[in-house]
Amino acid sequence: MATGVLQRVRGSFAPATRRTHAAGQLMVWVRGFAASGSRGKEDSWLKSVFVRKVDPRKDAHSNLLTKNEESNLYKIQFHNVKPECQDAYNKLCEEVLPSIHADKYYPCELVGTWNTWYGEQDQAVHMWRYRGGYPALTEVMNKLRQNKEFTAYRKERGKMLLSRRNQLLLEFSFWNEPIPREGPSIYELRSYQLRPGTMIEWGNYWARAIGYRQRNSEAIGGFFTQIGNLYMVHHLWAYKDLQSREKTRNGAWQQEGWHEAVYYTVPLIQHMESRIMIPTKASPLQ
Repeated sequence: MATGVLQRVRGSFAPATRRTHAAGQLMVWVRGFAASGSRGKEDSWLKSVFVRKVDPRKDAHSNLLTKNEESNLYKIQFHNVKPECQDAYNKLCEEVLPSIHADKYYPCELVGTWNTWYGEQDQAVHMWRYRGGYPALTEVMNKLRQNKEFTAYRKERGKMLLSRRNQLLLEFSFWNEPIPREGPSIYELRSYQLRPGTMIEWGNYWARAIGYRQRNSEAIGGFFTQIGNLYMVHHLWAYKDLQSREKTRNGAWQQEGWHEAVYYTVPLIQHMESRIMIPTKASPLQ
């Protein structure tokens, strides 16, 4: 009797138990699938918000920003001079650098040479232009290695320096090309370390902003690095004196559109620096 009841119980209830178990597994699977789908949607949504989409480009950023037809390459040199050697250093440069600038054998031009007045002290800054780009730079370097006067100059110069560094630059297409000018003037080199990936955005805003800074012929040149500290921008300005600089810069804020350019470009900057420089006797920019 008990055995028959047990068999009937097993016969009637066991299949139901298996069905319940299977249904439970199905619900767990459905919940897991739904959760997975939900996470997938969340991941997709998060990616759409936080992942920056990169538009495919067929050209380097430098080619979009510079004057391709001219292919000018610039080199800027920063020499930290021993304080007691400043006068001797300037005299040595005045004897050698103009001769290289004037000699057509070398496809390069001395744009300017300065001593810092405010900013990093006891520093000399030189800027060279190589018409023809990297081939011209290579040609000049190879020829100068054979120049005994220049070799002697480098050896003597080395005794006067604490450190030195340089950068290779291209010029922005919307800036003026630096040309010799009469003085007297002071020069400001404003250097901006940009956030990586923001150079095109910087160029777009400054292509409009430079128009607000041309009235007093203060805009000399704008450059960005190719070798050296990358994503570095240099703007070179000329003023009669510090009072003129202050007046000119304050006047820019009175022009509609200038504040907008500043507002949108400041967030692109990681670090910025200003040097006030005095041209040496050898400088084409006076």
